[in-house]
Amino acid sequence: MLQKQRLHLLTVSALFAAAITVMTAYMLHIPIPTGGYIHLGDALIYLAACLLPVPYAAAAAAIGAGLADLLTAPMWVLPTLAIKAAVVLFFTSSREHILCRRNLAAVIMAGLFSPAAYALAGCAMAGTLAVFAPQFLGTLVQGIGSGALFLVIAPALDGVKLKERVNA
Repeated sequence: MLQKQRLHLLTVSALFAAAITVMTAYMLHIPIPTGGYIHLGDALIYLAACLLPVPYAAAAAAIGAGLADLLTAPMWVLPTLAIKAAVVLFFTSSREHILCRRNLAAVIMAGLFSPAAYALAGCAMAGTLAVFAPQFLGTLVQGIGSGALFLVIAPALDGVKLKERVNA
């Protein structure tokens, strides 16, 4: 990969990390009683995963969401680094369009994986399995909201050929 291409991808990744931080920590940020919070930042993680190669998307997701947790709920930083980096693996950036069959399926898989992973992390932090269901259901709402937002913006971004512009 050329130096100019790497710099371009690094710059786009940094912009995604910053946007993910702001969207996660401050926009529609709703704390849930079992710990953590509901937000729509995952929609940007999904978008980054559809536009960037895996290492760049994983870094943008982990750094962006990790910084958001550092600012708002520091006890979740370590689980977030792993969970959000893993979420991007469900998506592909190798298709012509953002919204393809694989990425449509990925929204569902990521929407279930993330709440389950956070619920397991919550159980480990609390030392009991009793927090699994409340934690899972709270973050499932987040997954549904982020997935819905992604499904609304992806066709619009495909319409303006964002993928071509980012990869130019």
